[in-house]
Amino acid sequence: MIRKLGYFCAFSLPLLLIAGYYLGNEWLFMLPVFVFFIVPLIDILLGTDTSNIAEPLLPSAATEFYYLFLLYFWTLIQSVLLIWACYEATFENWNLLQWIGMILGMGIITGGIGITVAHELGHKKSNVERFLSKVLLSEVCYTQFYIEHNRGHHVHVGTPSDPATSRKNESFYRFWKRSVFEGFSHAWKIENERLAKKGQPIFCFSNEMLGLTLAPLALAAVFTLVFCLIRGDFVWEVPVFFFAQSIFAFSLLEGVNYIEHYGLMRKELAPNKYEKVNTLHSWNSSQLLSNFFLFQLQRHSDHHIFPARRYQVLDHHDESPQLPTGYPGMLLLAMIPPIWFKVMNKKLEEWEGRSAK
Repeated sequence: MIRKLGYFCAFSLPLLLIAGYYLGNEWLFMLPVFVFFIVPLIDILLGTDTSNIAEPLLPSAATEFYYLFLLYFWTLIQSVLLIWACYEATFENWNLLQWIGMILGMGIITGGIGITVAHELGHKKSNVERFLSKVLLSEVCYTQFYIEHNRGHHVHVGTPSDPATSRKNESFYRFWKRSVFEGFSHAWKIENERLAKKGQPIFCFSNEMLGLTLAPLALAAVFTLVFCLIRGDFVWEVPVFFFAQSIFAFSLLEGVNYIEHYGLMRKELAPNKYEKVNTLHSWNSSQLLSNFFLFQLQRHSDHHIFPARRYQVLDHHDESPQLPTGYPGMLLLAMIPPIWFKVMNKKLEEWEGRSAK
């Protein structure tokens, strides 16, 4: 029951954004402060949760609709919240603090939680879940993630071929540039190769990347057109806000990508042949609160071994490399490369020593 209720933590973030907005100005920043300072502090106070669901209970827990309902409900809440934010941008003359606060707050919601939910839904076979994953990714202009992550990252993780695996001594800022741009081109390459095997041209209705690339642009255009018609004037605020929060949102995702596999490379057994992905190839965190917020994304090793396994039944593995704190705290460290390298290179050297045995 505690686990079930715990996952509702994520829904506190939209409430904080709305409350901060109506309280005004500097109150908008209580959401970023809560996520990046209060949550890591509570993580330290509450400690870790390394318990796994008992094996006899796994089948019922994995199929219980309650957990899927939370993801569906999040999709609805995020979409409504984004429309509300565009409405406020249209009819309120935001000052600089409001612009910054709303972009950061909305980006944390759509990127920190929204892309996490999209990631969970995108790994499933259900057409409904996959469609909702694409909706959430469209709201942050990062639809290529649907192809690159599932058919690229999960195949090549921990190898030089994976743009989403950060290298040792690579700063987040260098990684961001490589992962964003190479990830986009890699998604096109993956889809083009799929079509070539079927003897289909690149420009055809079967090319998923065409639709995925156009979807965010179409969504931004629809939002802009609707609010232009409502206000009776061109609404530049809507596309500016939509794309600005999107950039911050997918930058948070790339921050998480940077953290999850920093320096953890698979052994090359032969040219371009690597060892099978195992529990040693992802950084994990068992902090209780941040795992509730992120639907157990921090149990990342188990996810890579069983990509289709639902978030509520992901396992903790003692042998997996463990982060010193949850993702929110680690994101702050990643923003300051010298501190990140000092903390993580030491832990990485310990991992290298263990994995070499």
